[in-house]
Amino acid sequence: MDREPTLISFNEFDGVFENFEHTAFRLETRRRYRSDEQTETYRRFTAGKAPGWDLEDPWCLSRREQVARGKRFERVRIMDSPPTPGQRYLLDNAGRNSAVGEDIRCLWRADADHLGLPQEDTWLFDSRVIALLHFDSDDDLTGVELITDPVQVARACQVRDAAWHFATTYRAFLTEVPSDV
Repeated sequence: MDREPTLISFNEFDGVFENFEHTAFRLETRRRYRSDEQTETYRRFTAGKAPGWDLEDPWCLSRREQVARGKRFERVRIMDSPPTPGQRYLLDNAGRNSAVGEDIRCLWRADADHLGLPQEDTWLFDSRVIALLHFDSDDDLTGVELITDPVQVARACQVRDAAWHFATTYRAFLTEVPSDV
């Protein structure tokens, strides 16, 4: 059976983060995100300086507000060995995300491949809606597709459970990452 993708605007996607009820889970699979590379925090990080995370920016304030309402944000980041510069940046960023209430774990790519995890970046909201993130060849986010098909959602829940079970907290993961790379 063919299905038509339900594409939503970036503004609508932002709204999903305000309107979900219980859980938002992210499977992060990419080696880099161009949007990160265009930030001042990334430039500082790659220059060997402290990124200067702003815990009072609108994104952080929104996350804290949602967590205070009892909502959960969880991520599993798939990491290469050795991690790419973008992945090292995200490891540093995990401290900021954790400070505002996210629970972030990491999994080596070889382990993710062994588990048969998909390579697409997704968000799974309330175990009911998948937001499949589309990227172009330059690693720019180009679109968001909402998927509510029960079979695909059930598979995404299985993926989440496997990734979460085998991933380690980002702090524990940091001890596994060589510092000289």
